[in-house]
Amino acid sequence: MAAWSKSPPDSGTPLSDNGAARRRFIIDTGVLTTGLAASRYLDAADQTVDVRAANPVAAGIARMVHARFTVNGQQHELDLDPRVTLLDALREHLRLTGTKKGCDRGQCGACTVLVNGRRINSCLSLAISHDGDEVTTIEGLGTPETMHPMQRAFVKHDAYQCGYCTPGQVCSAVGLLAEANAGAASAVTPDVRVDGLLQLTDDEIRERMSGNLCRCGAYVNIVGAIRSVAHS
Repeated sequence: MAAWSKSPPDSGTPLSDNGAARRRFIIDTGVLTTGLAASRYLDAADQTVDVRAANPVAAGIARMVHARFTVNGQQHELDLDPRVTLLDALREHLRLTGTKKGCDRGQCGACTVLVNGRRINSCLSLAISHDGDEVTTIEGLGTPETMHPMQRAFVKHDAYQCGYCTPGQVCSAVGLLAEANAGAASAVTPDVRVDGLLQLTDDEIRERMSGNLCRCGAYVNIVGAIRSVAHS
């Protein structure tokens, strides 16, 4: 200690043998400690690589899956990443862009389509889970020349403004009528024991369409359009 205190390294005075040995010990200890600490991260990195190699999905390199389904009356066969949603398969692979991507988390209903006659949020459903199913999008309901009755009603009642949510609204409304005709009750149905067709009151329509949002606020006209078809 006396040699270190009298001859610090910066003074240019040579260190004693004890000081040099002490410095070498400190350096060696630091190198060893750093090596041990780094080895843990190197091992972890090696394990991560091994896990990713064994699990392509975790590595972001998923194996493609073959799926076939009928969309708007036409059969399609696609090789898809198993993580692709039905919404993205329709828009990106089949170029059916009438189905809109809104929130992409099942909250707005803009992506509503009919699968085997039932309405679903296509952004929440994996495409490969519909292998063999029949999917109907807004393009499959009708054309500008031959519109579906619900499409005509939306035009007649001016049940839209910007139109972004309209494809999902129309598909949901078509599904709503099918559910009501099958006798499915809603949260506002007064008596589920009543046999026969349900009466689609405005309250029933609003409750059953509550999963489809219209940011322009055309709800009154949407209800009117659906009511006109339900009572026709």
